[in-house]
Amino acid sequence: MPRIYFLILALAFGGLNAAFAQFGFSHEIGVIVGPVALQSDYGERHDLSTNAGNTGIGVGIIHYLNFSYKAECNCYARETFFNDHFKVRTELSYSKTNLQHFGKWVDDSKTSVTAQQLRNMRGSTAITNIGMQLEYYPLSIRDFTASDGSWAPFISLGAQFSHYNPEAKSTTGPLTIINTPVKYRDAFKNESGTVWSVVSSVGTRYKLNELSDLMVDLRFQYYFSDWVDGLRPDPARYSENKANDWLVWLNVGYIYYLN
Repeated sequence: MPRIYFLILALAFGGLNAAFAQFGFSHEIGVIVGPVALQSDYGERHDLSTNAGNTGIGVGIIHYLNFSYKAECNCYARETFFNDHFKVRTELSYSKTNLQHFGKWVDDSKTSVTAQQLRNMRGSTAITNIGMQLEYYPLSIRDFTASDGSWAPFISLGAQFSHYNPEAKSTTGPLTIINTPVKYRDAFKNESGTVWSVVSSVGTRYKLNELSDLMVDLRFQYYFSDWVDGLRPDPARYSENKANDWLVWLNVGYIYYLN
């Protein structure tokens, strides 16, 4: 599977190079890492313990097309609104999140069989993403590039293609009719799959020196599937689980200018 993602990334990068060759651009590469919180069918909606407990870590490799600077001549491109305020970001990332039920339904005061079954449930999902985002910088990219110690806030929107690999189980063993709450008996699947998602983020860069930046980025990623976590209770019967899975990722990155 990783080879397929690298092939897609190479083809996408080559297509971008061809599409934007007439405009002139330079390249930036970087790495990102940070905590992720997956909002899924584990836990209680809008519950702080769920949001804080169902977390993991994400890492990624990113590439930028910078249209304000032309690598072929080591010079600035003719200024336009687009090349002074937009960059295209390509990304290959991976996250792993451990999951369990939190909230009032698994409180120690609950002594029913269902409550104990919920407390025993455990899950995880590993997600590999590849995709692109268009980043908009309200302030001038040229001014930011020319000034060490400057800031460049941005917002972005894009799409990603993801491969997910979930696992749902119990502390007593594999999920069976005996140890699984009725709600989840026909609603779990330990099978990998693929899904499209929409990605939006807000963040900022900080100029370290001429050739490198630091970045902080808060991302919202919405998957067009409810199977990313391995659970999907019948939404017609359980309206609290009608939403698809989504995550929030706060990452810190280092970016290096190749040209």
